[in-house]
Amino acid sequence: MKVQYVCNILEEFAPLALQEAYDNAGLIVGEPFMEVTGILITLDVTMEVLEEAHRKECNFILAHHPLIFNPLKRLIGQNETERCVVFALKNDLAVYAAHTNLDNLWNGVNHKIAEKLQLMNTQVLKPLSHQLLKLITFVPHAYADNVRKALFDAGAGNIGNYDSCSFNVEGKGTFKADENAHPFVGEHNEFHIEPETRIEVILPYYLKSSVLNALLQAHPYEEPAYDLIPLENDWHRTGAGLMGNLEKPIDELTFLQNLKTVFSVPCIRHTPLLGKDIVKVAVCGGSGSTFLRNAIQQGADVFISADFKYHEFFNADGKILIADVGHYESEQFTKDIFYEIISKKIPNFVVKISETYTNPINYL
Repeated sequence: MKVQYVCNILEEFAPLALQEAYDNAGLIVGEPFMEVTGILITLDVTMEVLEEAHRKECNFILAHHPLIFNPLKRLIGQNETERCVVFALKNDLAVYAAHTNLDNLWNGVNHKIAEKLQLMNTQVLKPLSHQLLKLITFVPHAYADNVRKALFDAGAGNIGNYDSCSFNVEGKGTFKADENAHPFVGEHNEFHIEPETRIEVILPYYLKSSVLNALLQAHPYEEPAYDLIPLENDWHRTGAGLMGNLEKPIDELTFLQNLKTVFSVPCIRHTPLLGKDIVKVAVCGGSGSTFLRNAIQQGADVFISADFKYHEFFNADGKILIADVGHYESEQFTKDIFYEIISKKIPNFVVKISETYTNPINYL
């Protein structure tokens, strides 16, 4: 099994197109056609993790945080990142990261947190926008079913919890084929009217090439007519954070105590208690202070995230309880997601979760 094969599995689940512009997800170190001997899963890539992978004969390291985040100008071992890259190259270790593309995924980091907290009726806290296209094409009636199926199989037509979504209108198409054409219907140099079905489907922008290829393969015409229209709709299945409800209301102090257990933390930084029960819960793994406003606007009773600065706690303004559980702690379940993906797709392959504790923050 090659490195690229594992990359394809990961990117089928968490497409690189979903990562933020500042991110560096994907294969960072290693050759795509190198044979994989084993996979080691970690949150961070440190020298200790690389040494563990080498020792356990796992030459593919799957991490949440990218090893290289900022551009490197030289590799002379002056810092931890440079030393890690040099070690990986010397020992033929591939390093892959699924970061904000996994954060923005419906079944990603935040979904796992919501699952641990047993939240119901979840929805994305801040959906991505400008990520969707509408495809419109025109097909002879008898071939409409085949073309629709091809589009659906390629990933088009998904809206929320529904798939195979399309809109169809029957009409008439006109054309005249010149002498160089190979018309499916009609004659050369003769005006032709063909009863056709107009098919409309929505698709993510990153699937544009594969969906168009499916259309061209399934469409009977030599020159299929189609339109691609960018949409301003929010994509409610992707984006930052999640919002959900608890099955039963719970008082704030008990809720915070439960958080300590769920996230295995000795302490939680939080704003003053508001004296009301917790029902609506907003979560965002990693540094989520940017989305506090969204949590407040959507009526959350508590916002669970990490890396809040001192003055950012004031932004709660008595409207919401902020619970900062720590960056590492909020993303620790990412390793479980990776393990589930790989084990499901490659059930008989060596996949190990790193035993190295990479959290740089300690509590006394």
